[in-house]
Amino acid sequence: MVKIAFHSAVAHKALNGKEETAAVKDPELASAPEPSLTHLAHLLTLLGIAFILSGLIVGGACLYRYFTPKRMYHGAMQFSDMSGGVENEPYYLPQVEEEVEISDSMAVINVPPPRFRPGDPAYILHDFNRKLTAYLDLTLRTCFVIPLNTSVVLPPQDLIDLFSQLMSGSYRSYLVHEDLVVTERIDDLKPLGFYIHRLCDGRETYRMQHRSSLTGGGIEKRSADDCFTINHFENTFVTETRICMA
Repeated sequence: MVKIAFHSAVAHKALNGKEETAAVKDPELASAPEPSLTHLAHLLTLLGIAFILSGLIVGGACLYRYFTPKRMYHGAMQFSDMSGGVENEPYYLPQVEEEVEISDSMAVINVPPPRFRPGDPAYILHDFNRKLTAYLDLTLRTCFVIPLNTSVVLPPQDLIDLFSQLMSGSYRSYLVHEDLVVTERIDDLKPLGFYIHRLCDGRETYRMQHRSSLTGGGIEKRSADDCFTINHFENTFVTETRICMA
């Protein structure tokens, strides 16, 4: 009878070799990270994605607010002059035409040159959030800023309703006179807000006040060479805005 025996060291080495090979072939056993580190990495990834998405949402809202196209309206208004309490109506009624962009926070009015009446072409911007109005006189290429006159300028929705009616036909109304005086130059446009900064950037810009609000009632009148007029409407009547240099 022949006995076959294995050397214990060789058998042990072979067994260890098989165990090591099995361990290498099992990737989960070979490179399994700590569970706590995995959870932390996932949490940080989710927080990063949430932060990026919130930035995109806020940035998109700002872009929508400032750069999306606003609806354009066109309107015309005939008027008679009631200066001195007497209606001065010629054989024809003068007319003011406008194009206006309106949103919930601002309105930009394009005033072309009048046909049969003195007046300058202009852009008029009403910022309803900051309660400011800016006149960009296209003849002088100069901006003039004054607090928003809510007794003259309709709020956005009412302004939309007015121009919706005007688009179906002309409107007969009357003329109101507004006398403004330039008071000081504005060098920094940033406090005036995004809209006015964009309109007046690169142009001389001045503040104005109503003549009646000046000390002494603003009795002194300036010569015609120091004044100019803009005929426009943001209500059911036409306004002749007379702006005079101080």
